[in-house]
Amino acid sequence: MSEEPGPSDTQPQSQSQSQSQSQSQSQSQSSSSSSSAPQSSSQSSSSSGSGTLSSVDTIPVRDLSSIPEEAEDPEEPPPQPWGRLLPMEKGFAMHNCIKDEYWFGRDRRCDYSFNNALIRKSEKYASYSKKHFRIFRESGIPYIEDHSGNGTYLDGQYMGQGKKLPLANNAELALSVPQNKVFVFIDLTVDEQSNLPKEFKDKYLISRKIGSGVCGEVKLAFERSTCKKVAVKTINKKDFSSTDRTNPSAEREIEILKKVDHPCLIKTVDFFQTEETYYIVLELMEGGELFDRVRSRSGLKESTAKLYFYQMLLAVEYLHNNGIIHRDLKPENVLLSSNSDVCLIKITDFNQSKILEEASLMKTLCGTPTYLAPEVFTHAETVGYSRAVDCWSLGVLLFVCLSGYPPFHTHQGINLSIKEQITQGLYSFLPSIWNKISEQAKDLVKKLLVVDPEKRLSVQQALQHPWLQDEDMRATAKKLMYPESVTGEDQPSSSRKRPLQENVDEQPSKRMSSGPST
Repeated sequence: MSEEPGPSDTQPQSQSQSQSQSQSQSQSQSSSSSSSAPQSSSQSSSSSGSGTLSSVDTIPVRDLSSIPEEAEDPEEPPPQPWGRLLPMEKGFAMHNCIKDEYWFGRDRRCDYSFNNALIRKSEKYASYSKKHFRIFRESGIPYIEDHSGNGTYLDGQYMGQGKKLPLANNAELALSVPQNKVFVFIDLTVDEQSNLPKEFKDKYLISRKIGSGVCGEVKLAFERSTCKKVAVKTINKKDFSSTDRTNPSAEREIEILKKVDHPCLIKTVDFFQTEETYYIVLELMEGGELFDRVRSRSGLKESTAKLYFYQMLLAVEYLHNNGIIHRDLKPENVLLSSNSDVCLIKITDFNQSKILEEASLMKTLCGTPTYLAPEVFTHAETVGYSRAVDCWSLGVLLFVCLSGYPPFHTHQGINLSIKEQITQGLYSFLPSIWNKISEQAKDLVKKLLVVDPEKRLSVQQALQHPWLQDEDMRATAKKLMYPESVTGEDQPSSSRKRPLQENVDEQPSKRMSSGPST
């Protein structure tokens, strides 16, 4: 009588017999699973005489692979932005465009609401609309659409309510008035960063062109970690290749910029280079160029011109004390910290400066003709010229600031070239303008625009001129230059008297001195 297989209760010996017999079975039997159907009585009785065995004991089981772990769904990469708005005004923050549409305005329901405390305190806040503008993307092309009452400006162009325009890479967005620039748009689908050094790309995001000079162009950039705005000057090395490779302008500028440390001179923030290009990261001045300020107002108020000129003198004094001649002083190379009349100024563009080593004379004819000293034209090839050339340029700068026009120019009724006017020292004070200007200011202009460099005022002598003995102006300049100074004891006094430097060509120390002295 056969029995149904039950739970295994056999002895080890019966297990051995069962295993031995099972080896003679067909491969099909040996491959049966432990959950196979009950065995026949003949198989059970022949396997053991000690009782019934379970199929687990009678049929060997091949090892299966381990139970597979349930595969985790791979994490989807986060969506990448197609555009980025970088802030140009305090209170506004960087915004990445990931969705296809974003609304901007005072309404809290906007995707980007103008509710930052700094924005709300701004006098322009009331001019912003609840829904001022929207940025969206259609067929991969970014657009901006104006929905404001007071206007949205794209690169200075008034848009008009309900009008949309394509949004180009590096476009500037202004709200209510064209001067109120709040964002610059970066199209992240356009790769303009590929040729930049990796170290630069990791630290900065480069944006639109904001200027150009003899050495190269200047672009706005943002520090990635802070969104701080900086200026990046790019210089193509090929533009300064020469047969002897000695003292090229770009390398000279970089070395000077690394060494200068004065509140009225532009500071170098960072420096990178490739085989083809230099990248000089400079502090950004928000107020633009002195040239634009003077042109827009047809000259400056005398008090404003005095404040700016005093700072220029301190900056050039620092350069001269450290063996540096600027050689290209002009309104385009004087930058302003803000749009306010009372602001810090900084001199920039040292690409044509000359570090004096053993020789104090320069024999390189360069610079901007309108601001060049007479000796540059008459003696450059034979005698050379010294730091007095900067004093002449400062005289031209002061003339321009006070009057709004250059002393040497081509005009109807003037038959002399600019070079002839300069070498002869021929200029005039138009009564309609200069009658409003003090005699002391005119006297300083006259003593700087002296053809003979030996008789021309030095920077130190100019600082001692009666027109600049204005303690209120000097105190204002000191606050602008050293805002963190409370008592003034930790900074050199801008009104401290010092002996006049009799020999302006005396070899200066090669070590940079700290701070101005007047």
